[in-house]
Amino acid sequence: MTNHTLDQAVESLRPQVIETLKRWIRIPSEKLPPEPGAPFGKPLQQMLAAALSDAETLGFRTRDFDGYIGDAEIGSGDETMGILVHLDVVPAGDGWAMDPFGGEVRGDKLYGRGSGDNKGPAVAAMHAMKAVQDAGIPLKKKVRLILGCDEESGWADIRHYQSKVAMPDFGFSPDAVFPIINTEKGILQLTLSAALAPDDGALIPVYSILAGERPNVIPGVAKAEIGCKDFDALARSLAETGLEVTAEKLPNGRALLTSTGIQGHAAKPGDGKNAAGQLLLALSAIKAGGGSSAIINRLADCIGVAYDGAGLGVSGSDAISGPLTLNLGVLRIEGGRLHAMLDMRHPVLMSAEMITKIIGMRLKDVGISVEIAQQKAPLHVPEDSFIVQSLLSVYHQLTGREPYAIAIGGGTYSRSMDNCVAFGSTFPGGQDLAHQVDECISIDSLMLSARIFAHAIVALAT
Repeated sequence: MTNHTLDQAVESLRPQVIETLKRWIRIPSEKLPPEPGAPFGKPLQQMLAAALSDAETLGFRTRDFDGYIGDAEIGSGDETMGILVHLDVVPAGDGWAMDPFGGEVRGDKLYGRGSGDNKGPAVAAMHAMKAVQDAGIPLKKKVRLILGCDEESGWADIRHYQSKVAMPDFGFSPDAVFPIINTEKGILQLTLSAALAPDDGALIPVYSILAGERPNVIPGVAKAEIGCKDFDALARSLAETGLEVTAEKLPNGRALLTSTGIQGHAAKPGDGKNAAGQLLLALSAIKAGGGSSAIINRLADCIGVAYDGAGLGVSGSDAISGPLTLNLGVLRIEGGRLHAMLDMRHPVLMSAEMITKIIGMRLKDVGISVEIAQQKAPLHVPEDSFIVQSLLSVYHQLTGREPYAIAIGGGTYSRSMDNCVAFGSTFPGGQDLAHQVDECISIDSLMLSARIFAHAIVALAT
């Protein structure tokens, strides 16, 4: 076998890769309430079935673990190499220029929710395995593609899988960026809740706030319904804040405020603009709130549109993984209660328990309780390890680009097993639109990823 033979095998699959990804994107595989046989809802059950059917068509051995997760395997041997991907997607959100589940191709780009995160890389990895088979390369280890369905939420899929079978011995997850990610910050999601004081007859009461759907997505839009006795004065007050918050007059002496931000991934809060935090700042500035004034003011002061955690007393950094980042992903005030969710990506050397305790102390006096909704321990695989060095070598040989390891705030399936790293598939300088509107992937980049994954399989499993 030569590199040329393997490269030809990958390139011959280009039309199949494109058509498969278009079909997968057209399945709106957002997590929904469970149904019989569909623990994450019918669309994800359909998506998993489609992926496993495609793998069977390619000649792989497949398994479906009760609709939670599946896998597809080739090769034989005592050791197993894992490639961990996911089929679930975050909600599409508003503001798309095209159908987020249309799978439309424009030029070199294929558009749709999940094209980059993570269906595109999953399709590339699956066809990389097929290319290795087509090139006639004998494997000394099994290669297993794990197809998860709950990566964007609670990871119930991985826990179910771990209860049924042993995880692979080593591997990678193509759910981030190249060259390689050997360090992932800890992920801590907190639920904030409070009962609001009775309305005290404030000039501008806040009746409701609605922003965000998932803690790991930066809200692009946030809305609040408030009392309004003088709409012109309200409009002037909002304009004076300099914030992107507008007002619409409603009947019965009310107004609807709309805060416009930029949707994005919680792991990269600097790339977005948090509409929920901006709305809090606006409400605080115009002295709105009534029974919720103390809570609105505290959250505006402590969070607002900042994302370093300083206002909550939890800013920090280490040399291994960098600074803590924070995202206010969900904000609700309705029915006399506050419900909010924070998503933090904390350095390897910071404690999730201590972060939670400090935030709880900072918010306790205004009646906000803090509870851990989800946490994932950080990951660090030494840069001089065999898997890191092997993958960096493959990346350098095929791209000619500098090979180096980095740390991220994102969380991939890599942390679900030992000796696993994130490898691809956004290239340095490329646009990462995960969790953003008009998510898309370059077809040429997707095929280069497939080629890299195919060579990685050869390097690690033969």
